[in-house]
Amino acid sequence: MANTEASLKEAMTSIEGTLGVALVDYTSGMALGTLGGGKDFNLEVAAAGNTDVVRAKLRTMEHLGLQDEIEDVLITLGGQYHLIRLLKARGSNGLFLYLVLDKGRANLAMARHQLKRIEAELEV
Repeated sequence: MANTEASLKEAMTSIEGTLGVALVDYTSGMALGTLGGGKDFNLEVAAAGNTDVVRAKLRTMEHLGLQDEIEDVLITLGGQYHLIRLLKARGSNGLFLYLVLDKGRANLAMARHQLKRIEAELEV
């Protein structure tokens, strides 16, 4: 099992094209840990903003009566992929991993696969 810091480092180093990664509590909007980003991309602000995306999707599913779970949410921009993966492990309710990828360097399928593996090893 890996802690938050080790998991974020694993994502930054093992997922090709990663620009930033965060572990986020979508009940509060707080990033519990971030790595990457920079002066042109504030991961704390992005993490807080993406809590609204997660909350809206969960509300919509509830209104539709969908009895299912969100695996991940993909937002595709001109030059980036933003991947939000809700954590399913015991004790991680209300958390998601947020990954920002350079669209030109990333392999989206592999990134999703590796993020799932990192999630499985993460101990919160």
